[in-house]
Amino acid sequence: MNAPTDIQMIKGPDGNPAFVVLPYAEFMSLYGKERNLIPNEVVGATVDGTTPIRAWREYLGLTQDVVAQRMGISQPTYAKHEKSLRPRASTIARIAVALGITREQLDF
Repeated sequence: MNAPTDIQMIKGPDGNPAFVVLPYAEFMSLYGKERNLIPNEVVGATVDGTTPIRAWREYLGLTQDVVAQRMGISQPTYAKHEKSLRPRASTIARIAVALGITREQLDF
């Protein structure tokens, strides 16, 4: 049996299912990219002062070197983009592709 066992059903006042609680990782795998959701860890890091680019890279467990290679640029050049508070729209789009997320998820 491959049915998930860590999903919780919450019934409404009428006794019928009203809500479903499922693990965050499973929710993100089902709906994250499709709906341009931004993980709480990414939002929290930006609230603490990290740029969205860095927050996403760290959330995805990537190094600056890996992202730079995906973009076809040097690591120091990527590091400058990552520190920028106002990167160009074209840069945001290229980094989003390298991270495997949508532009909207990166530009918030």
